[in-house]
Amino acid sequence: MLTITLKDHSGIVPFWSRSAHSAFLLLLLFDLQAAAQSSYQVVSLSSSGAIKGTVTWSGAPPHLAPYPINKDSAVCDPNSQKTRDLERLIIGPRGGVANTVVFLKNITSGKPMNFPEARQFLNQRQCRYEPHILLVGKDSNLQMKSSDPVLHTIHMDGAATYNLPFPFTNQTVSRSMSSSGLVNLRCNGGHVWMNAEIIVAPHPYYAVTDESGKFELTEVPPGEYEIVAWHEGWNMLREESAFDVLTERRVKRPIFSDPRTWHSSAVVRSNETTTVDFTISEK
Repeated sequence: MLTITLKDHSGIVPFWSRSAHSAFLLLLLFDLQAAAQSSYQVVSLSSSGAIKGTVTWSGAPPHLAPYPINKDSAVCDPNSQKTRDLERLIIGPRGGVANTVVFLKNITSGKPMNFPEARQFLNQRQCRYEPHILLVGKDSNLQMKSSDPVLHTIHMDGAATYNLPFPFTNQTVSRSMSSSGLVNLRCNGGHVWMNAEIIVAPHPYYAVTDESGKFELTEVPPGEYEIVAWHEGWNMLREESAFDVLTERRVKRPIFSDPRTWHSSAVVRSNETTTVDFTISEK
């Protein structure tokens, strides 16, 4: 077993912007140039290995204030907690960081797309997105529904630009994700604390860390790779004006800090597992 550990090496990439320049940089983050999108090929693998590891938090966790629930409290806040965790940084009891996307950057062939079904189906329940990080293959379908008896409108910005109302409960809607990249989710129905991200992936070697910070990439062809850990960013920077389509009123919703990436290298050998651990921090 090979082991590689990376600590305190980070870079900042752009997150929320309507400018063409920022949108282009978002595509570059996931190695999504047109040539890269068309170059990946599904092949029969005579041998393969795996990469596994853990993303761990270093240092004191930042204080992240919850956000007030100020609409449809009977549905959105059945336990009368008055606020909602924005779910931007989830650190487990042993320091593992959930919802980090780990992927191979320089791979051109391998296994077919096989992401977990749970990462390709979005539910809106008690005015939160489940799951918080979605993972869908390019040209695959994203399934969506709302379990809430209130109006939600999913606004997508980035690699997909849908604006979808959900006036009825448990009615599944499907949309094709035809362009690779990052998709930001917000609710235009006034539930301003709702936020999530979709990664539309050009190849299958992407994974999302679980609640303990663990990930695994399987059926990796033998070779040398650059491996990237990506996190959406956790600090709330400010609020911006938004429009509630139901009440036709202006509301305020949070704007978050930029995503961050950490890079390492990995050598995969046939029938072996390479361990790559990432340590991330506020710095």
